[in-house]
Amino acid sequence: MPKINGNEIRPGNVIEHNGGLWVAVKTHHVKPGKGGAFAQVELRNLRNGSKLNERFRSADKVDRVRLEQKDQQFLYESDGMLVFMDAETFEQIELAADILGERRPFLQDGMTVTIEYYDSEALSVTLPDKVTCAVTETEPVVRGQTAANSFKPALLDNGVKIMVPPFVGQGEAVVVSTETGEYVERA
Repeated sequence: MPKINGNEIRPGNVIEHNGGLWVAVKTHHVKPGKGGAFAQVELRNLRNGSKLNERFRSADKVDRVRLEQKDQQFLYESDGMLVFMDAETFEQIELAADILGERRPFLQDGMTVTIEYYDSEALSVTLPDKVTCAVTETEPVVRGQTAANSFKPALLDNGVKIMVPPFVGQGEAVVVSTETGEYVERA
């Protein structure tokens, strides 16, 4: 693994620290009036999600980890396990459904996702930025309400509740951001 200086850590970098794999969430470079400069880094553990704030001086060396990314297709879910297939080797793997957290409802049959591996251990699953869902329940359109920048609640076919503009009706398809869970546009 390549070693980098403590002040070269950037958000998104994965490092090995204290025997665990950590991703840098935020970095802040501090130059105090007394003493040497350092980088204040907020880290999140890739295995259990715990957070840690750590100071790294420029003389500190840390191991930067490169994760292997593979595109895999979602096949089905059984007993709380998600089954994915590698498109090239047709090899199947099972991952716990909680690896996706709140983004789980946006996973659709046949969807291609990116899975990050460290050696042979799957650490994270990245969904496409946007998915198309159908609105199953929403309030009817009220005349004159479209002028204001207002939103109304809607229930999607995957069970997620979002806010949509007043012109979106029941049965329409909408594009939703998988990162924020918010309405993006009409499909």
